[in-house]
Amino acid sequence: MLDALLITRMQEDMTAGLHETENEVAIATGADGLMALAMAQHRANFDLWHGEDNARVPDAPDAEIVRVKHAIDTLNQRRNDLVEKMDVWLIDRLEQDPAAPLHSETPGLMIDRLSILALKIYHTHEEAHRASATEEHRSRNASRLALLEEQRDDLAACLDALWSDVLAGRRRFKLYRQMKMYNDPELNPAVYGRV
Repeated sequence: MLDALLITRMQEDMTAGLHETENEVAIATGADGLMALAMAQHRANFDLWHGEDNARVPDAPDAEIVRVKHAIDTLNQRRNDLVEKMDVWLIDRLEQDPAAPLHSETPGLMIDRLSILALKIYHTHEEAHRASATEEHRSRNASRLALLEEQRDDLAACLDALWSDVLAGRRRFKLYRQMKMYNDPELNPAVYGRV
């Protein structure tokens, strides 16, 4: 049901595919519920990453920055909604021991962190091999790349360990709603204060 190695491979392959095909990669058909959700969530992170890049383009017109920032808000909400959907999908298929110690981070949140690491690894690899960069820049990014890969491997092992503990009744997790307020016009004073 949950396999960190399959998830990290999907994220790595999808990241490369999205970059190589100019963002036109369809979600694979035949993926199970969790993998399809993880792929959609990774796509949201991919789009969010590049939206954040676009928000920092020097000399971009103010109207473009506003448009990009609104798109970032929408993408971030989608990302968080998909994290929750992954956790709900897993919870609905489990019989967790209510007496087991509670784990503070959910599998969905860990998959989200792995997704972000996949993007960091891809872009750091680019910088470590960029021909127009200095040798110092490439070397610094090669060191960063090794650290990011170690962090990804550690986090993937932690996800597998958590999942094993949950299945064995040694740990449990529960859904933590993000309850983002900035996108809700009734909860964001910068929005409702202007009406």
